[in-house]
Amino acid sequence: MNNKEKLKKLLIDIFLLQEDEFNFDLKREDVDTWDSLGIVSMAVGIKETFGYHLTPDQATSIKGVKEIIDILESNGIKFDE
Repeated sequence: MNNKEKLKKLLIDIFLLQEDEFNFDLKREDVDTWDSLGIVSMAVGIKETFGYHLTPDQATSIKGVKEIIDILESNGIKFDE
């Protein structure tokens, strides 16, 4: 499983999405469960899945899936496979 697939699975699980509701252009305002609890769960999931610890400021300021990828890529985690 590549990193894009891992991230997709993680976010579907955390935000209780159906497979067809997810896309990599998804924005925070489009997901009802992307609330304070969802943010904490997302940060924990990213740490467990990718080994990167989001700062509280990073976690709360993320506006969409592409921003998560940008943060992870800027910290050496590849998404181009």
